[in-house]
Amino acid sequence: MRLLFIGDVVGGIGRRALAALLPGLVDRHRPHFVVVNGENAAGGVGITERTARELFDLGADCITLGNHSYRHTEVYGYLDREERIVRPSNYPKGSPGRGATVVRREGMALGVVNLSGTVFVDAARSPFSEADAVLADLRGRTTHVLVDMHAEATSEKVAMGWHLDGRVTACLGTHTHVPTADARVLPGGTAYCTDVGMTGPRGGVIGVKRELALKRFLTMTNVRFDTSDEDPWLNAVLVEAADDGHATAVEQLLLPWHRAN
Repeated sequence: MRLLFIGDVVGGIGRRALAALLPGLVDRHRPHFVVVNGENAAGGVGITERTARELFDLGADCITLGNHSYRHTEVYGYLDREERIVRPSNYPKGSPGRGATVVRREGMALGVVNLSGTVFVDAARSPFSEADAVLADLRGRTTHVLVDMHAEATSEKVAMGWHLDGRVTACLGTHTHVPTADARVLPGGTAYCTDVGMTGPRGGVIGVKRELALKRFLTMTNVRFDTSDEDPWLNAVLVEAADDGHATAVEQLLLPWHRAN
């Protein structure tokens, strides 16, 4: 099985970069499943039903979210209805949406789990005990499992990788929007990367227009952030796995989008 995981899609520029570059990736690598983190897909923060449907139309088999899952209240009902989109599993049980799902395609099944870190971001429960509970629930439903660990602290993400090694196909980090150079298959057979990066404008500050981010840092005043549109890239990870669910290879894909002016 080949899994293509796309890092945080940021705003309209990220969606356009995805539309331009994903078809070529699919043709070249022939992934069985495409999973996209879409928690910044709507205007650079959060997701709406319209933007989620756009990501599905572009080829996503499943969408993961993160700490901005609930930024747009209009999406709450959609999160309850659409089984192919997951928010952090360690959010309150009664909150909109679900934290894990199983997607199927061409006779194959992939479990997708979304977790939130607790260092510098909020969640209701420890992601570590939550991961154990979710994997117990998925047992017998699928052999291959991809975990999106959406967290701020690199230490928390690295620790999660070791916690899950040998029990999931891939544990891939999101949230910080900067790809880390540590993609590898851990000894137990889990593909790992601390942060996949973002699909969006590298010319800004983690997606924000750089002049606005600089103003905030320089003046400490309240600044409304807008999404940059400079130097868009697609950041992703390709995972290959055996029939037993263990990863055999992982490759980072960092692609610039050269737009026609």
